[in-house]
Amino acid sequence: MGIDDAVATDPRKKAMMMLANPNRYAASIITLEKALENFKANKYEGQRIFLLAKTPRVFLELKKIGVPISELMVGATDLLNEGIKLSNRAFITEEQADELRELHKLGTYIYVQHAPSASPVDLFKIIKE
Repeated sequence: MGIDDAVATDPRKKAMMMLANPNRYAASIITLEKALENFKANKYEGQRIFLLAKTPRVFLELKKIGVPISELMVGATDLLNEGIKLSNRAFITEEQADELRELHKLGTYIYVQHAPSASPVDLFKIIKE
C-alpha cells in the first residue's frame, strides 16, 4: 500500500505507480487521511500489509492511532545531497529526523538500507537519538 496524497489524487501518477505492482499482490495508493480512516475502522484486520511512503510523518501518524509498526526501513529518498546524510542514496531533513526519533520512542526499530544487497544500519548509529 502506498500512502501519498499527491500520487493518490493524480490519476496519471497513480496509474504509473500501479504499473510497478507485481500481479500476484493486491495494491493500492491512498491518501494519508483515507489510510487513517481505514486503519481506525479495522479494514485491514488480519492482513499483512507492506506500507510505502515518502516521509516518516505517514508512519508516525499511523503509529499514533495504534497501527503496529515494529520496524521501518529507510531506503532511497528523493532528497539527494541535502540535509542529513543516512547513506549515499538517502538524505532526510531535520524535521524528518525528529519524526523518526518520535517514532522510535513509540517502539519502532528503524534502520537504513538503500538496496537488498546493502547491509542494514541502525538509524541511531548515524544520527543522535
